[in-house]
Amino acid sequence: MSTSHGTLLSNSNRLHGKVAIITGGATGIGESTARLFVRYGAKVVIADIQDDLGQSVSKDVDPTGQAISYVHCDVTKEADLENLVDSTIEKHGKLDIMYNNAGVVGTFGRSTVDTDFEEFKRVIDVNVLGSFLGAKHAARVMIPAKKGCILFTSSVASVIAGETPHAYTTSKHAIVGLTKNLCVELGQYGIRVNCISPFALATPLLTNAVNMEASTLEAAIYKSAVLKGTFITTEDIAEAAVYLSSDESKYVSGLNLVVDGGYATTNPTFSTSMQASLK
Repeated sequence: MSTSHGTLLSNSNRLHGKVAIITGGATGIGESTARLFVRYGAKVVIADIQDDLGQSVSKDVDPTGQAISYVHCDVTKEADLENLVDSTIEKHGKLDIMYNNAGVVGTFGRSTVDTDFEEFKRVIDVNVLGSFLGAKHAARVMIPAKKGCILFTSSVASVIAGETPHAYTTSKHAIVGLTKNLCVELGQYGIRVNCISPFALATPLLTNAVNMEASTLEAAIYKSAVLKGTFITTEDIAEAAVYLSSDESKYVSGLNLVVDGGYATTNPTFSTSMQASLK
């Protein structure tokens, strides 16, 4: 009984004493994760280009700025990420968790021949280059400390194909490859590297990309889900991030944690075609 009680008490401090950076932390998965990290005892620095939203989240969680703060950061600019890490070290003295979450989607419905070069490049720059640069500057301070956790947001698009824009799918596969490569290199310094691949979420990122109201998108997500009776939320991904960032996963590295309710395990094309033919 006492062991169980002790576990419950420790759970409220799963990230106690840890310092985390979350890019793309002003909305969606990043915002939910920032709020949950603080709740579990971490000091958090939100990084984003949406200054008003980022500052609003920070002030809402902790008006004093002690537990959470905001820094403007365009992840495609190395100087911004270098400043982000350096300012975090200056404020908190260390960096334990670097969550490279910032991302963009691109335009749905475009064929290969209609894909815009600049848009494709923009998606790769934000999703892949931005993630790499975040990991690079995190590693710069984590290697001397001989510890740390680097985390990425990938997507269910890293394990299935045909449902998201080419640039986005490409970028999320790249994130998984980057995760595994960094895991091998940085493991010698005690640094763990993992990524999370969520199912579709009705975040501002996706609702804007598909030009759909959140409630309509949520209904479509619920209908298409393999796992019924529940619904995926940004908090679910935040909880996964807490696990991968905490000491509970101290021997987990190189993992692509797919949080999709089993969606990637099946291909409904045949049954969908059969149902359509019977109508």
